[in-house]
Amino acid sequence: MPLAFASSSSPSIPLHVVEEDALSAWLETQDATVRNWLNGMGFKAELGKVALVPDAQGMPALAVAGYGTRDRRARDRFALARAQAALPAATYRLANADALPDLDEAALGWLLSQYRFDRYKSGTAPGAALIAPEGVDSARIEAIAAGEALTRDLINTPASDMGPDQLDRAARDLAAEFGADISVVAGEDLLSRNFPMIHAVGRASARAPRLIDMTWGEAGPRLVLVGKGVCFDTGGLNIKPAASMGLMKKDMGGAATVLGLARMIMASDMPLRLRVLIPAVENSISGSAFRPQDILTSRKGLTVEVNNTDAEGRLVLADALTLASETPCDLLVSMATLTGAARVAVGPDLAPFYSTDESVSAALKAAAVRAADPVWEMPFHAPYEEMIEPQIADLDNAPSGGFAGSITAALFLRRFVGEDIRYVHFDIYGWQPKAAPARPKGGVGQGARALLAALPEVL
Repeated sequence: MPLAFASSSSPSIPLHVVEEDALSAWLETQDATVRNWLNGMGFKAELGKVALVPDAQGMPALAVAGYGTRDRRARDRFALARAQAALPAATYRLANADALPDLDEAALGWLLSQYRFDRYKSGTAPGAALIAPEGVDSARIEAIAAGEALTRDLINTPASDMGPDQLDRAARDLAAEFGADISVVAGEDLLSRNFPMIHAVGRASARAPRLIDMTWGEAGPRLVLVGKGVCFDTGGLNIKPAASMGLMKKDMGGAATVLGLARMIMASDMPLRLRVLIPAVENSISGSAFRPQDILTSRKGLTVEVNNTDAEGRLVLADALTLASETPCDLLVSMATLTGAARVAVGPDLAPFYSTDESVSAALKAAAVRAADPVWEMPFHAPYEEMIEPQIADLDNAPSGGFAGSITAALFLRRFVGEDIRYVHFDIYGWQPKAAPARPKGGVGQGARALLAALPEVL
């Protein structure tokens, strides 16, 4: 469903946002009917609590959304989104937008709260709609919300309907919408075009592996986004246990996130040249599956010892990063649901990232606060390089010991990036484990809004 503001000409209910500490003062500005109604209800303006005050005919005259206390809101992002979820379906307009410390965040959170994944479920009820508040760039916020919705839809779609071929189709649809160019190398052509590790990981599946290459923009700095597109990950011959395989439809979350970010960039008509690379595979089990102890030769020529077929994401990304490095670019970003170690380190809500450039790191961290899209910088810790160097090949895809798994994965990827290229890697989760304001349980984008907000400064 489209995430958009209601028409400014729509009949609407004025919505007042009131903090707990300011409720008494606000009530003094209202007539006796409003005061008596809210006092009679015991309304306290707690965060997420709402009340509708009727007129003489019993129709809603105004709505009030509790905004809680500053300390309570500090635990939330998109605090106003709690009101969107609690209000009955109708169109609302903010009556006191100046009460909100960040109007852009509030408006975006409202739109994101309207998201429903209803592909397989009929009769989804419409939610509360909002007229764009004065002072916000409604087109920009709608573009961000649409990009996030695309990411969520792609992740939420089960692998039966989101294999490498369907991910290919989603990228082609996006390219067609914005006039981007797209090419795809698939199946055995991956070998003749020198993408051997993408082919090795995906060759066991009945659905052919592929490399998706989309370009957009005629002028400006060059940005390359690389997204891990493992549409389902059984773990390969090192098969995952059932508990670990249950969410593996989301293992293409990196690809979904870069496509959502690409949509934001193109819809905003940012002055840059964009390239999106997605190695799209399914890590399956069959007689042709790659095996533990196999030695793979990458596009870059580095050899890789496979010590765990469940560490496949870094293999497909390596070939894509090598391709990206063969052409000059101003910033190269990879996004991937890469390691469980990242979740152990920072949990599901933070998007850890690695950067080879301190100025990019600083810009990302500052932009993440503005975009309500939290990130956390992790180190490319050079002393751990020896952990990814086995005895019989250049690199090891799954070092033994279990320590620093996210860092060693990032170090592995950095080996395939040109030395003169500024590089950022996100090790995201791509999933909201329980519902939160503006984020229903399910697929979610991470790091994209922070990067979007930082781009004008770093490019």
